[in-house]
Amino acid sequence: MSAPQKTTGRSLLVVSAVLSSLALSAPVAQAAPSPSPSASATPPANMSTVGGERLGQPGTQVELAPGVPVLPKGLSARSWIVADAESGEVLAAHNAHWRLAPASTLKMLFADTLLPQFPSATEHKVVPSDLAGVGSGSSLVGIKENETYTVHDLWLGVFLRSGNDAVHVLSAMNGGVKNTVKEMNAHAEELQALDTHAVSPDGYDAPNQVSSAYDLTLIARSGLQKKDFREYCSTVTANFPGETKKNKKGKKVRGTFEIQNTNRLLSGDTDVPVYQGIAGVKNGNTTNAGATFTGVAERDGRVLLVTVMKPEKEEHNRVYKETAKLFDWGFKAAGKVQPVGELVPPRSAAQASSRPSAQPGANASGEAGGGSGAGEASAQPAVGAAAKAGSSGIGTALAITGALLVLLAGGAFLINRRWPLPDLVRRRR
Repeated sequence: MSAPQKTTGRSLLVVSAVLSSLALSAPVAQAAPSPSPSASATPPANMSTVGGERLGQPGTQVELAPGVPVLPKGLSARSWIVADAESGEVLAAHNAHWRLAPASTLKMLFADTLLPQFPSATEHKVVPSDLAGVGSGSSLVGIKENETYTVHDLWLGVFLRSGNDAVHVLSAMNGGVKNTVKEMNAHAEELQALDTHAVSPDGYDAPNQVSSAYDLTLIARSGLQKKDFREYCSTVTANFPGETKKNKKGKKVRGTFEIQNTNRLLSGDTDVPVYQGIAGVKNGNTTNAGATFTGVAERDGRVLLVTVMKPEKEEHNRVYKETAKLFDWGFKAAGKVQPVGELVPPRSAAQASSRPSAQPGANASGEAGGGSGAGEASAQPAVGAAAKAGSSGIGTALAITGALLVLLAGGAFLINRRWPLPDLVRRRR
């Protein structure tokens, strides 16, 4: 059976459940508490219960039963979560709503908020004010003043090199850092990512800047509905524009240099192999946050999301090693373990699902939370599709295998609780 047929079959199985729960069982969103990153190694006793009561409890939450594999030994992260990206079921979690410094994983929210704003071919000449405020010691892609870059170039710099310089240029194009942060916080609220409070657009350490493993997973799930988000976060290497210089003949020329994705489960490292089935998403590391990472991977037609925040064990690439262990456990446990919570849909999707009907012909592209994927729905995945010029890597997801809207009897539409992701088609050059 093809992947689209499998997804359609799974979607039909839950239609009856959808009909019986039009209001979506996600708890009513409450205002997030005053943001204050916890310096303590002890999670707060009371945390958000968005997604389920158990997710607000400190400690590890999992329903072990006969046939369910035990969780990996040696996990040291302060917070982590394993979730089914399609159904939204949380398979297991540890301090899921603990509000911690996010580091560059916050760039997922930046991207999910700004990607729809500018066509990828848009060109921008960088002026000095664009780079004002880039924090000392920031990760940089190497943007130069008075050089022109496309939006596509800038997003590759954000996702592959986690370039804070690229983030600030895009923010300048969007009306400045202050406006961009305001839009990011508004988008986080729309996604019901209520543990999240952005202060800087790039995740650079700032007072009161926090998120949680639960929220970062929600944000990644929203971003992955967008075709361009999937392309950028799954690209392993790309050619980036260099500085314009004069050659020996006095002619101005501009070369390129190669950049590599710093997500080690995607690009590999001496002590971390490429994780089979990995397709993104974003890593981060700062003094306050430690190492953070959200990843998405596919195996046998199942797509999982794993977020790991601040492993306590000091070991090279520890955040990736713990993530890989949780992915392995999740793929073995999926279908056997009872979920301990769910990834809630965006507020707009929850409100739409509570309506008795919608007009036939409504958008069923599978795009969520906005995006640039208009017209990308396709019945067949584009396996082996060519990468953008100068880039290569593991698959851009190019096909929509399930619709956000389910056609019901009588021609009415209803939001599908599963909120399926497009196929994550793996490819390498």
